[in-house]
Amino acid sequence: MSDDGTNNSPGHPSARPDAERESTGRGNRQGHGEGARSVERPGGADFAGPAPRGAHRPARAEASVPVVAVDAMGGDHAPRAIVEGAIAAHLQWGVRVVLVGKPGQIRPLLAAHGMVGQIRLVAAEDSVAMADGALSSWRRPRSSIALACQLVHLGQAKAVVSAGSTAAVVSLARLRLRNLPGVLRPAIAVALPTQPTPTVLIDAGAIADPKPEMVAQFAQLGSAYAEIAFGITNPTVGLLSIGAEPGKGNKLARRAYELLSAEPQHGAARIKFAGNVEGTDLLSRKVDVIVSDGFAGNIALKTLEASAAFTADQFTSALRTSRRTRFGALLQRKELAGLRGRLDPETYGGAALLGLEGTVVIAHGASTERGAAAACRLAADLVSGHTIDRIRERIGPHRQGYFLRRT
Repeated sequence: MSDDGTNNSPGHPSARPDAERESTGRGNRQGHGEGARSVERPGGADFAGPAPRGAHRPARAEASVPVVAVDAMGGDHAPRAIVEGAIAAHLQWGVRVVLVGKPGQIRPLLAAHGMVGQIRLVAAEDSVAMADGALSSWRRPRSSIALACQLVHLGQAKAVVSAGSTAAVVSLARLRLRNLPGVLRPAIAVALPTQPTPTVLIDAGAIADPKPEMVAQFAQLGSAYAEIAFGITNPTVGLLSIGAEPGKGNKLARRAYELLSAEPQHGAARIKFAGNVEGTDLLSRKVDVIVSDGFAGNIALKTLEASAAFTADQFTSALRTSRRTRFGALLQRKELAGLRGRLDPETYGGAALLGLEGTVVIAHGASTERGAAAACRLAADLVSGHTIDRIRERIGPHRQGYFLRRT
């Protein structure tokens, strides 16, 4: 039960939209003036506060533009970096954002950028710490992450963006947003910096110990993501293993290989399976989508991030050893800037949690303003690209799944 008496728990109907609009109107009439401050409660439709007298009010965004609920309290640099990134996404790309967090910390940041009254603010007096896990997040039903997911559940937003704890985001998103029909488990998809288009790695940490059927289905989720996010037609899929031969890998990898090689069943889309890929193929652009269990996928991702950071530091140090190297770097500054941007995780906005009845983007925990803005844009693009509908098409008609016993 929310502060305003609205039952926001999953499975319960929300307050009627007409009642919300009437409540909004009353709030605006009663709070007219510079000194009035109105903070939206979940289920309402107020803004963070009225704009100062004489201030320009932008035209209302079109209804077709998706609304992105942003967890303003998640991340190492929250709330400042997250709020500034959301403002940047709103101003640069027209993303309709709703900030969810503590009004006492967010409102001054909005005021500093002259955005009070132009960006919605939903009050959430609790937040999930970066060190909190899934169980800890469940004990905070009024946290900013939980309420951001609830906005999508209530239909007041189409996507969620959070730079908070990955475990908390995954668990709360699964709790508040249902799986798509036929989806066994959601998975995290990330973009690897390959050329000419990024390579999708899925799963990067959502399910550490999946069933073989889940791993095979991750290929459908990753293929849909590659099609929408990067415009790849009929993407090729590889299974991450310890060798390229079909018989290599543990029981999970061998069984997943069999399922990926078999003909699709129950109306699912055909997967263009290219066989096993090794760790050396992560950045070789051998395939468009690399499928893995969440345990191995997360280790691979963190290894790549650390290797890229180490290489960048060593390269920078080498360029500063003499005047000649510094002069050469100056001549190649444009190419070096492009390389740095391609290797920067913030360029891609974050990871997408696929397979739920709502779009969820998990930004990097150390996201700056640039990373938060890119995450908001990615979330809006995935909604506009109808990623969920594409996943439904690839999964096929809904059926009650079953798991084969491991031997």
